[in-house]
Amino acid sequence: MMNGVEKTNGEDLATEEQLITPWTVSVASGYTLLRDPRHNKGLAFTEYERDAHYLRGLLPPALMTQELQEKKLMHNLRQYEVPLQRYMAMMDLQERNERLFYKLLIDNVEELLPVVYTPTVGEACQKYGSIFRRPQGLYISLKEKGKILEVLKNWPERNIQVIVVTDGERILGLGDLGCQGMGIPVGKLSLYTALGGLRPSACLPVTIDVGTNNEKLLNDEFYIGLRQRRATGQEYAELLEEFMTAVKKNYGEKVLVQFEDFANHNAFDLLEKYSPTHLVFNDDIQGTASVVLAGLLAALKLVGGALADHKFLFLGAGEAGTGIAELIALELSKQTKAPLEETRKKIWLVDSKGLIVSSRKESLQHFKKPWAHDHEPVKGLLDAVKAIKPTVLIGSSGVGKTFTKEVVEAMASINEKPLILALSNPTSQSECTAEEAYTWSKGRAIFASGSPFDPVEYNSEVFVPGQANNAYIFPGFGLGLIMSGAIRVHDDMLLAASEALAAQVKQENFDKGLIYPPFSNIRNISANIAAKVAAKAYELGLASRLPRPKDLVKHAESCMYSPVYRSYR
Repeated sequence: MMNGVEKTNGEDLATEEQLITPWTVSVASGYTLLRDPRHNKGLAFTEYERDAHYLRGLLPPALMTQELQEKKLMHNLRQYEVPLQRYMAMMDLQERNERLFYKLLIDNVEELLPVVYTPTVGEACQKYGSIFRRPQGLYISLKEKGKILEVLKNWPERNIQVIVVTDGERILGLGDLGCQGMGIPVGKLSLYTALGGLRPSACLPVTIDVGTNNEKLLNDEFYIGLRQRRATGQEYAELLEEFMTAVKKNYGEKVLVQFEDFANHNAFDLLEKYSPTHLVFNDDIQGTASVVLAGLLAALKLVGGALADHKFLFLGAGEAGTGIAELIALELSKQTKAPLEETRKKIWLVDSKGLIVSSRKESLQHFKKPWAHDHEPVKGLLDAVKAIKPTVLIGSSGVGKTFTKEVVEAMASINEKPLILALSNPTSQSECTAEEAYTWSKGRAIFASGSPFDPVEYNSEVFVPGQANNAYIFPGFGLGLIMSGAIRVHDDMLLAASEALAAQVKQENFDKGLIYPPFSNIRNISANIAAKVAAKAYELGLASRLPRPKDLVKHAESCMYSPVYRSYR
């Protein structure tokens, strides 16, 4: 047992020292072994292995260690000027030599995370049709209606633990990219392995293609998806229902389905519909909320006071905005024992029509209604800041350059240390840059963003902006669910994940103004998050893997996939 699923192949049961046999359908050897990304080691095959597996002459005579291969590849990657070229080089590596890909990613996480994930993955999705080489993941389109279970059986792996699925309608802040959204599940799952330690073979990326409303794609001769406008309503719901039923039938009760980059209306409906019956998690609503709450809990050490002493103003009332707001309200309710209706009143949201207030209640979408408080109507963000006087400003609008100089200055005039989170991705959609936040607040702001920014020098002081990146939460969160055999996700698990992440921020991070720990230690952070999430699953009676391990952090670490090469007999 490992990661909570019984293994069929000995490779996952073997420790790094044990000899294993490179099975595919039969024992892989010779040319096929070099073409199999899971077993290929390139020049790291030993003299003995080259003899035993018919590799003589198929490789140049030199022998290389994995470390030397890693050094060579990092050198090559750094030669590329264009981030998209780095992305393509990484994807090629993943298809050629899986272990080396993960070794590279784990050992150089701060440098390579922006390449395999936001912001570069956004550009990759926009150009997915023209950079498309070999299909990754599973494509389920309207053509497969009625046959989804058969399609799942076409996937070579049987023991799937986590599925990341998108319908490509709202990719980051870039909008409808249809079938090209596949870059997102592929990228997310490579982080599940690198940062959370799930086995690559246990991860399944899925894109559900119901068409696209993006005219540019519909007219693009290289577009890889269905050439039709998006199916909606009953047709859409039936396809999703068939997919969710097939997943449970094929992979069992404990497979985690992570919804990714669905449009607002579908995201909330799907989460609400399937939460009672499946192990589901929406990273845009719940993952974002958990990572932001962790940042706020950590930031209290810098700004002082309790969470209940603060007032929150959001720009953007979609999935991320309302998801974060709801989790803050839940945490406040847990801390102060006040009812949720009360704690929500500390949180105000601004959408495209202005401040969300009770006089607008009739015309609001259902997920915005809980945030309509009593106040006269206010049009823009600047007026809302002046009227509400928030201590925390959070941007989740998907619209860049919306935290203007006037807005940041207003925040700085109200607060000694204004907390400003510009969460929209990719970098081009960020509400403001790190430099703007520090400069306009005269170096007083505590700032974090969704996409990475370089350190900023202001008045000969260096400020290091934090990154409120979901990659802090979802890998550890998923590992916690899987290793405890959880059958449902509960909000208390999200709160536990937030508290676990906030507890990982050390004094030396605070001294630089950081409210998140460095990514270089991410596997340890993920293990701690997994342990707290699993503990909550056991406490709530939602865990099916019994008996409960004594030391959950150690157990989490022991479950993690190691990308170190194995020796073949």
